[in-house]
Amino acid sequence: MTQRTVSASWLKNLCDMFVAEGVNVDILLQEFGLHSRDLQESETRYPSDYVGHLWDAAVLQTGNRHLGLRRELCDRYGGLHQVGFAMMACPTLLDALKILQSYLPVVSEDVSLSLEADRQGHWLMLSLAKHHYAFRTRIEFSFLTTLMLCTWISRANIVPLAQEWTFAAPADTNPYMNAFGCEQVFDQAENRILISSELLEAELPTVSSTVCALHQNVLREQMARMGFASIQYRVYTEILRSLRHGEPRLGDIADAMHMSDRTLQRKLKHEGLTYQDVLDQTRQELAEQYLANSALSLMEVSQLLGFLDLSNFYRAAKRWFGLPPGKYRSQLGQQSLT
Repeated sequence: MTQRTVSASWLKNLCDMFVAEGVNVDILLQEFGLHSRDLQESETRYPSDYVGHLWDAAVLQTGNRHLGLRRELCDRYGGLHQVGFAMMACPTLLDALKILQSYLPVVSEDVSLSLEADRQGHWLMLSLAKHHYAFRTRIEFSFLTTLMLCTWISRANIVPLAQEWTFAAPADTNPYMNAFGCEQVFDQAENRILISSELLEAELPTVSSTVCALHQNVLREQMARMGFASIQYRVYTEILRSLRHGEPRLGDIADAMHMSDRTLQRKLKHEGLTYQDVLDQTRQELAEQYLANSALSLMEVSQLLGFLDLSNFYRAAKRWFGLPPGKYRSQLGQQSLT
């Protein structure tokens, strides 16, 4: 995929939250040749790598592994501007979360949201494109920000039914209980949170189909300007949906996009790509996420990436990372501890 970006408005929110936690943000921004005033231009976009570096530096500067894990901070600095306004006008909270799922790249291309139905409601799963030193701290903040956004939209106190983390349990779970107010389970396969059907299906107080459509039109235009109308992105999205069920063939993806194999190949060629290029890029991004999760065995990672056998996964990992998957996983673990 092309370089991921983040909106200046979200970067500003993040820096304001860091300041509230006692971080000297100006020193951190200097690394990128930026100043706080540069973030006032809301239409500007910056490389999303900036966000990971800022999180790493902020956690190192403060020594606080739970930086931002406070409800009042996420409530104050977690606004999503145009996306949030579209969510407010939806009929239900579930509809609002589907808006967030679709248009989250307008805020940040580094974070993705998935929804999975459960007999009690829906699981919300968040993932980051890259693993880094403050990955855990950042994913905690992302979940709490999403929860507080749901609370703001619904005008109700949203208490999840359950929360699961891929991380090992800390000595003190009180920061999590204070933030989320529900049972915390660690060493799981996914980072996810369960919200009940009752909360998700209740009508929102600010529902307006006209206002929702208006904001979605603006968001669609923004997505198109960012390149999300490209064939590459559409193929990438379809591959993400299909990989868990095995390697998707070109014909499968073409059928899902309602076009012939030949048409899809021609459109990709126009963007300087082949189907195999996009499949390989998608797998590489997912491999980095999955290998950072020690709860998943190498066989499970291989299957999630749609490989027919483990040897194919090993060869691909050596090509992507220069190391076998087990050694690359160990390297990621050492980076998290340093």
